[in-house]
Order: sequence, then C-alpha cells, then structure tokens
Amino acid sequence: MPILAPIGRSTIAFFTVIGRVALFTLLSVSHCVRPPIFPRQIGRQMLEIGFYSLPVVGLTAIFTGMVLALQSFTGFSRFSAESAIPNIVVVSITRELGPVLAGLMVAGRVSAAIAAEIGTMRVTEQIDALTTLSTNPHKYLIAPRLIAGLLMLPLLVLVADIIGVLGGYLVSIFTLGFNPATYLKNTWDFMQPIDVISGLVKAAVFGFLLTLMGCYHGYNSRGGAQGVGQATTNAVVSASVLIFLSNYIVTTLFFAE
Repeated sequence: MPILAPIGRSTIAFFTVIGRVALFTLLSVSHCVRPPIFPRQIGRQMLEIGFYSLPVVGLTAIFTGMVLALQSFTGFSRFSAESAIPNIVVVSITRELGPVLAGLMVAGRVSAAIAAEIGTMRVTEQIDALTTLSTNPHKYLIAPRLIAGLLMLPLLVLVADIIGVLGGYLVSIFTLGFNPATYLKNTWDFMQPIDVISGLVKAAVFGFLLTLMGCYHGYNSRGGAQGVGQATTNAVVSASVLIFLSNYIVTTLFFAE
C-alpha cells in the first residue's frame, strides 16, 4: 500500500484539477453569454490581445514562411519538384504553422500577462473588493478576456497567414529565382477554402484556451509574489500543452478520413 499511495494521490489530484478547470470554464462561459456585458472591457482586451500582439506574430510568420520556402527548395530539388514549393508553403502556413505558432506566441505573451494581472489582484484582495462592491469577478474580469481571445486570434492568424505566404514569396522570388506570376498563380490555384477555414477554427479554439488558462491560474493564485510567479508559469505551460492537444483534435475533425 505505501507503494501505491503516491499513485493514488497523484490520480486524485489530477482529476481534482480537471474538475476545477471544468467548473471554472462552465461558470466563465455562462457569464460570456448572459447580460450585463462590459463593452469597454472587451474593447480594451481586444486591443491588448490582438493589436499589441501583431508585431511578434508578424515577425514569427514572415520568418517561418521564408525558412519553409528555403527548406522545401533544399528537399524538393533532389527530386526535381521545385514547382511544388508554393503549394507546400501555402498549405503548411494556413493549415498548421500559422495557427499553432501564432497561438504559442500569443500564449507566451497574453497568458502570462493575464495570469500576472489577475493573480496580483487576487493576492492584493482586489477581487474580494469587487465582490464586496457587488461586481461579479467572472463577469468583469474573465468574460471580457475570453470573448476578446475568441475574436482576436482568428484575425491574428489571418494576418499571419498572409505575412507567412508573403515571406515564402519573397524568398522564392529574390533568392530561389521563381517567376512571380507563376508563383502567385500556383499559390492561388492550390489553396482551398478548407485550408484557411480549418486554421481560423483552430485559432478561435487556441484563443479561448490561452485566455482561459491565464484567467484560471491567475484567479486561483495564492501566496503573494511567489504564487503569482508560479501562476504565470503554469498559465503559459498549460496553454501551450492545450494548444498542441486541441490542434490534434481539430485537425482530426477536419481532415480524418
């Protein structure tokens, strides 16, 4: 029994955390769809999550597209299949690399910021003060962030798709010697609506998850500055893991035979 006791404690703790996250998610989502709504808070969070994340997402996307074109050329030239590079770049960016890399970059920036902000409010008893003033913390703090993440990540990923394809185009034209008109025609002809739609659906799921993890860990942080730091770390790690997990699930739903 002493050997099995740690396994049992770990299993109970795991399912306890899952239950807490599930209850927190249900409560937060219910406040997203019930009045009152705080449009100024939603607008502020959309600015924080979307507009201020554009530089890091744009830089990540353009260099990803450039490297993808170079690596594809290196591999495909062995089989005399260089003409497939535009197809590979557009499919890889729109289906997979655009949503996932944008989600990870925004998770590192936004989830940490949300967890730190809400965690500081928790340890300094500002959340308790909101409750005392008859303001629901889930309604005022968490619902606007979830709505903003759900709305802004698809827009960020759409921009990332365009910039990523542009990066592959620039490298292919100015470094690899492709014809500009032929490259653009191949890109447009090969791209399918399902490629872009699946990427945007992934982005919406990622946006919800990364804001949810930031809110959850910040809201449940304890123990002063050390607890806030731990909540920030846990928010980024859990958001990144959930992004990879949900990416597989959504990909399976869209493309599994």
